[in-house]
Amino acid sequence: MRVLGIDPGITNTGYGLVVEEAGRMSAVHHGSIKTRSSDNMSRRLDILYRRLIEVIGDLAPDTVVIEDLFFNTNLKTAVAVGQARGVILLACEHSNVVWAQYTPLQVKQAVAGNGNATKDQVQFMVEALLCMKDATMSSHAADALAMAICHLQSRRFREMTGS
Repeated sequence: MRVLGIDPGITNTGYGLVVEEAGRMSAVHHGSIKTRSSDNMSRRLDILYRRLIEVIGDLAPDTVVIEDLFFNTNLKTAVAVGQARGVILLACEHSNVVWAQYTPLQVKQAVAGNGNATKDQVQFMVEALLCMKDATMSSHAADALAMAICHLQSRRFREMTGS
């Protein structure tokens, strides 16, 4: 199974493809889509959409996983992330790929075993679970890979329990 995790953001959207074969997970590709803060919002969303269409087309995931929205005390950031998330969902729809969503708490619990794990702890566990030696990746790409891992582990649990 091929799962593409996407960490939504307007300045920096992380993505990472995890493939599971014979019960083993491996990272195939990861990166970030960046936009310039000097561009207007419609231009930034257009860049994000076009790059996501390319990434989804190139990586051919079975499922795309995105972070579920959560309450953010910074309203401006929450709105921008919501807009980026909408563009991600549109790219999924136009690419005919199914998507799933998980909360940050679910992702941290699945990857680090602790819903209060720090970004560094999550990144460390992503590298360990995917056997990534000397990995250099942004925290956004690490979060995206963590979402893909969460989906694969949740899928295993649903298969074992029949739910």
